[in-house]
Amino acid sequence: MTTGTSHAHGPRMQFAKAAPEVYKAMVALDAAARKGVDPTLAELVKVRASQLNHCAFCIDMHTKDARAAGETEDRLYLLNAWEEATDLYTEKERAALALTEAVTVLTDGFVPDEVYEHAAKHFEERELAQLIALILTINAWNRIGVTTRLTPGSYKPNV
Repeated sequence: MTTGTSHAHGPRMQFAKAAPEVYKAMVALDAAARKGVDPTLAELVKVRASQLNHCAFCIDMHTKDARAAGETEDRLYLLNAWEEATDLYTEKERAALALTEAVTVLTDGFVPDEVYEHAAKHFEERELAQLIALILTINAWNRIGVTTRLTPGSYKPNV
């Protein structure tokens, strides 16, 4: 997926300062999307989408937040191979991760019916809607992060 060129250019802009109303709306959307979603599951979803989008800043942030919420190192290390690490993730988590990947990548231009139906079996409609909102929100944050070249490492969780 990389082109062989370095992506370490430093931040192009401080998005929050350059577009404060959009930034505030994103923060509000993020807070609304998290409501009713298990915090551990939310962090797994955020890390997985961020891995797929190559957003180093968000991977750093959400692995730290996941650890602060009590997530284990094994589950974080193996998240990018969750389908093979069957004993580490519940069926509900696996359904959420599959939906995360389908929404993030949109390989064929849509989310496959079987992925959506599998998630719908594990989440009530309201919870599923919140999960979809959470996936959409982290994808938006990822796109801001990779576009503005946010650098990982400085984030500290609020614990």
